[in-house]
Amino acid sequence: MINIFGQTLPEMTEMLMEWGFPKFRGKQLADWMYGRSVTDFSVMNNLPLKMREKLAAECVIDRALRVDQMDSSDGRTSKFLLNFSDGVGVETVLMRQPYGNSICVSSQAGCNMGCAFCASTLHGMVRNLTAGEMLAQTYYINDLLKQEGAKVDTIVIMGSGEPLTNYDNVLKYMRLMHEDYCLGMGYRNITLSTSGIVPNIYRLAEEGLPINLSISLHAPEDALRSELMPINRKYPMAEVVKAGAAYGNLTHRRVTYEYILIDGVNDNIKQAEELTDLLKGQLASVNLIPINPVVERNWNRPSLKRIGSFEKYLMQHNITVTVRREMGNDIQAACGQLRNRHIEEN
Repeated sequence: MINIFGQTLPEMTEMLMEWGFPKFRGKQLADWMYGRSVTDFSVMNNLPLKMREKLAAECVIDRALRVDQMDSSDGRTSKFLLNFSDGVGVETVLMRQPYGNSICVSSQAGCNMGCAFCASTLHGMVRNLTAGEMLAQTYYINDLLKQEGAKVDTIVIMGSGEPLTNYDNVLKYMRLMHEDYCLGMGYRNITLSTSGIVPNIYRLAEEGLPINLSISLHAPEDALRSELMPINRKYPMAEVVKAGAAYGNLTHRRVTYEYILIDGVNDNIKQAEELTDLLKGQLASVNLIPINPVVERNWNRPSLKRIGSFEKYLMQHNITVTVRREMGNDIQAACGQLRNRHIEEN
């Protein structure tokens, strides 16, 4: 059986025409599946019976099933564990922000980047997700929000996995999200987060998509960054920052450098000075992220005073900086924590 959820309109149209149906039927099928979020071919009543029977015999619209859900006490953050037909589970997070509803989408089941502060990598990577499986995460939450008269407004591809090592599927997902027959989302409402896969940062810059790029930095020098992020041994920090600068120059989009603040590890003023020197003159900003403690990792959150001092230094030296507002701490909203709990229980 062919899972057509995640196919583009041209792909669906080509399949239907090979079966002998006219070209316009592809648009009708896309409208049912993406526009109306219908998964049952039998109710697609403007399609001829012969076509519906052929679709039911050859194809499925395979979405995602909820296994677990956790909601924060303030009602603003919900984390979902969603399973696909092969039993593989991924996490997706809904964050109700003042500017709209944002979701954090996973691009892989698990992760093999080995970052020392992250729960996603503890059980390694199972596999890449398809464009349809990323789309299924989005549609699951969008359908829930529809019941509230709302929708998904922004997307961050920042859940489990490294998006730029699943390049083709992630690119197809972003292009699908933008299509009018799908969710019609503006590229400027999509953010992709990478640990710094340098060749594919350059490749993405050449795609001509004005998406937001977020690069995980987390340290201002190579030795510490390699300790926190083993990928730094393959793509050293200077190469990552150079690629980020090129992305900003080519796309005219401000690059965000993510910097997790870990108490006593990377949060002193000398490191703030080194970070300032590294990014000076770039079309860039820094997003400081006080670490969301992970029980499996021995890292602690800095005091508010240390966070404030680090932020103040960057601001005083003309680096645009924000401190990420905490959401979902009471439901372990950091990547991988809910999935890990289910793996360990089962």
